[in-house]
Amino acid sequence: MVHKCNPLWIQGIPNSSGILGFPTITHPQAPYIVEYFTGNTFETIDPRTGEVIARIAEGDKEDVDLAVKAARHAFDDGQWPRISGAERAKRMMKFADLIDQNVEELAALDTIDAGKLFSMGKTVDIPHAASVIRYYAGAADKIHGEVLKMSNAFHGYTLREPIGVVGHIIPWNFPSTLFFLKVGPALAAGCTMIVKPAEQTPLSALYYAHLAKLAGIPDGVLNIITGFGPTAGAAISSHMDIDAVNFTGSTEVGRIVMKAAAESNLKVVSLELGGKSPLIIFDDADVDMAAQLALNGVLHNKGEICVASSRLFVQEGIYEKLVEKLVEKAKAWVVGDPFDPKVQHGPQVDKQQFEKILSYIEHGKKEGATLLTGGKPLGEKGYYIEPTIFAEVKEDMLIAKDEIFGPVLALAKFKTIDEAIKRANSTRYGLAAGIVTKDLNVANTVSRSIRAGTIWINCYFAFDNDCPVGGYKMSGFGRDFGLEALHKYFQVKSVVTPIYNSPWL
Repeated sequence: MVHKCNPLWIQGIPNSSGILGFPTITHPQAPYIVEYFTGNTFETIDPRTGEVIARIAEGDKEDVDLAVKAARHAFDDGQWPRISGAERAKRMMKFADLIDQNVEELAALDTIDAGKLFSMGKTVDIPHAASVIRYYAGAADKIHGEVLKMSNAFHGYTLREPIGVVGHIIPWNFPSTLFFLKVGPALAAGCTMIVKPAEQTPLSALYYAHLAKLAGIPDGVLNIITGFGPTAGAAISSHMDIDAVNFTGSTEVGRIVMKAAAESNLKVVSLELGGKSPLIIFDDADVDMAAQLALNGVLHNKGEICVASSRLFVQEGIYEKLVEKLVEKAKAWVVGDPFDPKVQHGPQVDKQQFEKILSYIEHGKKEGATLLTGGKPLGEKGYYIEPTIFAEVKEDMLIAKDEIFGPVLALAKFKTIDEAIKRANSTRYGLAAGIVTKDLNVANTVSRSIRAGTIWINCYFAFDNDCPVGGYKMSGFGRDFGLEALHKYFQVKSVVTPIYNSPWL
């Protein structure tokens, strides 16, 4: 059955029907509940089957204008930037509690929309989304500036003030986590916002808008618009009444967002973009542990993760043993329906991404890389791809240079530390890197030499709410996680007054 749902939730309120049987909510007293302009809709597809889940209304420039009007009113005249940090924290904590109470429904939405593992969603992704908003709620009443020891007869201090209306454009690979990595710190700072979820994965964002309303987030503070990047996303990036835009996605689209922001009102931009992260395994590593780390690093979330360790460099002393173990583990990796708790790897998010990954696999074969395992689609329906490992990959091959965003590993051998560092840095990206060694000197030398925003030593995907994540080079700028993320939603204002009886007067 195909359901029709309204994707434009101004002030967190669905203005017609709920989605997939979610409750209908009406608030006639709210001033900015609107219908979308064009009446156009688009399909959201279940990647397990390729079938339609629901038809979603397609937000356009006019809808963005209305959402910005609501957010602008809520920021300029509303309570959210003006209430105490403790009160913001209280409502954010209630928001997190509501997420916990609806964990299975939210995990199911991300499974049918994005092909994510249901078991992982209900035990990791959705609980983590709640923990992110609690983390920033804890900071909401601790926002302050500094007293300045000025060198002349004046007293100075700084204020940290919310930057204003923020546009968030989020990707499809982690619909819940990335929603709150943007929304959480912006709410704590006292900002209002417009959020455009990826067109592939709109469903959980709509549910979060519903929960925000129940949590007491005021009208106009959190506005969700579903739609496409070239229309709704472009309107957000170029809007004159949006003060900052925060984008996570591809480097190519990041350029477009930055250009639109520059050509409009020079709004503040934060970009978390592509990656082609290296994992370097040295001779002294435990082979079994290193092989498992390498496999998880590229197959987690079916390779649809910006920090995936898609380039693997193995020192020659353990190369043969590690490759044998890696292939053995890859062949045992379970791909299938993400609702099955035994499955380790679900379908790619949509047909376009599925075909893109397969085309890169064909490039790898044509360019002379050795296919060790995988390389084929699985099943007669849905977008499943086998775990794929290429060996003897040279740096000029597309599978070594481009972000594939799928379960494809490019494997190469190295001799010396200097060679490993040089090859790890031979990329236009700089998002993350991993090092596996028992030698602390090697770990310190390599971690300080690689140009990337996050370095993991003898671990991978070791995220924490307090640990900033972001890129060097063409992986973007700005940070998510940690207090670094909170700071990008502030303006710093300096206030200076003369000291009484100052000779300067």
